[in-house]
Amino acid sequence: MLETMPLGSAIALFGLCTAVIGVVGTRLAGVVDRIADRTGLGEAVAGAVLLGLATSLSGSVLSVSASLSGRADLAMSNAVGGIAVQTLFLAVADLTYRRANLEHAAASLGNIMQGALLVAQMSWLLLAFAMPEWTIGHVHVVTPLLLVSYLYGVRLIRKVQTAPMWDPARTRETREDVPEESNERESLRRLLMAFAGLAVTIGAAGWVLEKSATVIAVDTGLGQAIVGTLFTAVATSLPELVTTLAAVRRGALTLAVAGIIGGNAFDTLFAAFSDVAYLDGSIYHAVSDPVVFWTALGMLMTAFLLMGLIRREEQGPGRIGFESLSLFGFYALGVVVVTVAG
Repeated sequence: MLETMPLGSAIALFGLCTAVIGVVGTRLAGVVDRIADRTGLGEAVAGAVLLGLATSLSGSVLSVSASLSGRADLAMSNAVGGIAVQTLFLAVADLTYRRANLEHAAASLGNIMQGALLVAQMSWLLLAFAMPEWTIGHVHVVTPLLLVSYLYGVRLIRKVQTAPMWDPARTRETREDVPEESNERESLRRLLMAFAGLAVTIGAAGWVLEKSATVIAVDTGLGQAIVGTLFTAVATSLPELVTTLAAVRRGALTLAVAGIIGGNAFDTLFAAFSDVAYLDGSIYHAVSDPVVFWTALGMLMTAFLLMGLIRREEQGPGRIGFESLSLFGFYALGVVVVTVAG
């Protein structure tokens, strides 16, 4: 059994799975970008649904596996910690794009709508933490609302992409989502098979990662909340980092932002899946205070990101905006709080 492995083996396995997730993630951005062009979905929708889903698989599998084993803190801290660190990755990507602020260049109504959806999803989580433990069977009443809210939000995002009622002003630094002709001629079946293979690999790595993380949490005494928010959340979020940086290098800036925000919106469903898998009642009422704190912090970081996307501060080459600097500060605050509280 993987749960009984020595600490040294668990750390080595954790590192191996992290590497697998990172390497496979590097290929996803290119595949999804080509699928977006080939199908006509557009980068914002493809990034939110396909890229967000695939890069989130390792985290989703980890959270569900932890819930089935009764480890509520690990399951939920991995989910909300992943949202925070993935939002931070956009600030990292902003540092690598030297022409202008990423929030300015990737202006997209779809991305703004995704950010609003993410705030709504995280609001449901905070409501679940604060509400009485009202359940249908062992599942909290907020869980189906999370799923319905997500599906409704994705539908709205698709609608504003096809019939927008508002458009950001175009500047010389705005990168529009224009399909590449070579991508439109590619075999859709081959692209989808490549996408599925990469996604399955990431999901399998997430399952093994949960087993090694459990051993690390127990043998080191760090606890599930710290291991979840600072270790598994970062490890399972690596695909978002590498795909975002790869998308920025390719000039697919809308895809880069959509992959993060869309992935974060999907990550809120980790909580819904985990609540279904957690058989001892509502998972929202079985977590510690740091999990609630990271949920609120992720919501705050998303709000500042949204302000950056709407404000669209341009700045000079090589600089980042106030919003990106704030993301670094907020995440550092989270690390301090969770380590002190832990």
